[in-house]
Amino acid sequence: MFRCPGKESDCSGLSGSIHKYRVRTLTPGVVCNCARNVHNINAEAPLAELWVFAYGSLMWRPGFDHDAAVPALLRGAHRAFCVRSVVHRGTPRRPGLVLGLDVGGTCRGVAFRIVRGRERQTRAYLRARELSHNVYREVRRPVELLDGSGRHARAICFLVNRWHRQYTGPLPLCEQAHKIRVSRGRAGANLDYLINTLCHLDELGIKDDPLHRLAALFGRPRAGNRA
Repeated sequence: MFRCPGKESDCSGLSGSIHKYRVRTLTPGVVCNCARNVHNINAEAPLAELWVFAYGSLMWRPGFDHDAAVPALLRGAHRAFCVRSVVHRGTPRRPGLVLGLDVGGTCRGVAFRIVRGRERQTRAYLRARELSHNVYREVRRPVELLDGSGRHARAICFLVNRWHRQYTGPLPLCEQAHKIRVSRGRAGANLDYLINTLCHLDELGIKDDPLHRLAALFGRPRAGNRA
């Protein structure tokens, strides 16, 4: 089991070493015009409630104001290592892999309800963060809120752009493991990205079987290590 309690914690590396992570909250940066990535959404339409579905780093560092964070289930898409990273977790000569939200299956994540009056700023921030390289596309999908209420909400999601050159398509686990093992970019080792993701998913109580099967290819953490 991988855990990252608190703001800073030690996580057992998959190869037995210990990695330290600090979770940072991003602040909105320069906003770019990414309209061509927007799909099935009217950016200027008023919304009674704006929800955002997060499946990766948005879950633990959203960087925007919200007044609710609810476990949620998205049907019709799944979390996968399907995006080549040529800067942060790899290089053009030795690309790494990062997560994308690809079509098919289901995905457990977190749905954030945006603070009323901050919708426009939040959409602009998210587009600057998620759409600047055209790897993802913005859609709106129904998500089930797993808070016992039985409610559903239409949430903004960022699906991987299957026509982008960095999209890998489905890869065998052994190929994913090889790329992750040997790749490193400006943000550090690709293996650290996998470990960090599993730590946070575990902290949030989200079990992702494919990611744990991938992690198992690197070996198990030593017993007794605090993750």
